[in-house]
Amino acid sequence: MRSRPVRARMELRHLQCFLVVAEELHFTRAAARLHMEQSPLSRAIRELEEDLGVQLFQRTTRSTRLTRAGRMFQRHVPRIFAALEQACDSVRGVANGFPDQLRISLSDCCARPRLPALLALCRQEDPEVALRLFEVPLSQQVRGLHEDVYDVGFSLTNEVGDGIVAHPLWSEPMVVAVPARHPLLAYRHIPLDELLRYPLVLFDPQACEGQARLVDRLLRRLDQEPLVADRVTSFDLMLTLVSAGLALGLGSASLVSASRASGVVARPLAGRVPMVTTYLLRLDAEPSQTLARFIERVTPVESPACGSPADCTQPNISQDVET
Repeated sequence: MRSRPVRARMELRHLQCFLVVAEELHFTRAAARLHMEQSPLSRAIRELEEDLGVQLFQRTTRSTRLTRAGRMFQRHVPRIFAALEQACDSVRGVANGFPDQLRISLSDCCARPRLPALLALCRQEDPEVALRLFEVPLSQQVRGLHEDVYDVGFSLTNEVGDGIVAHPLWSEPMVVAVPARHPLLAYRHIPLDELLRYPLVLFDPQACEGQARLVDRLLRRLDQEPLVADRVTSFDLMLTLVSAGLALGLGSASLVSASRASGVVARPLAGRVPMVTTYLLRLDAEPSQTLARFIERVTPVESPACGSPADCTQPNISQDVET
């Protein structure tokens, strides 16, 4: 059976209207977001449905819902805008003297302490390669690698499914982010059961999936449920709450020590210290020459918090770090 051709009437504005209505599931709110009247918005959706030959929304006087076809379309349309944005950036890059590019995705704030040195080295050794950075959730990172939205990624987990190779890069101890003048600072190494006596700020499992997995495995060592003060979507927000004295946090030694939050002390855990490993993610295929050169540069890059990559693997932190 031949597929029904899409008429040329479809424009990017139709797709933008669809995405906003799909997010809001309310035409009035969607029209307000798009700064347009509801009538032309409804007409744009109707034209799009006519072009596709399918119904994208089920509309009643009380509700608006995506149909099965609408949900499928919602998953695919963002790729169109991503591809268009990349095409525009590539053209601008060529015009500005960058004939090649490397699209680097970051999840869970990983690799951040090493990024400045790594990017400076790349610019020095590959000046004609434009470097583009994307901070995204792990699920979007993995999907983007499969769909050629990103060339490479940094993650805190190697549980990324088939078709993706996860190279372990750096390992360092997990530490407790403690507010200044907190009672737990009486400990040089904080026992886990003492940690659970105080409120914790944890990571949102969707926005910071890798970080959330690591912390969850640590807390599962004890039967006691933690007292959760909040769940945050970024490492910086976690440190802000810690600095304000509202809770304790957990994170890698380099991230806590490299932060700019004032009044935060990095204190090691007692006993068996969990390690935080950063992985380089790429498709399980022959890498391009540009990507291969990038991979060669990554491993030797040191963190400002560690004298060398080997130092980061030592679980015993002998000094507090205040930032």
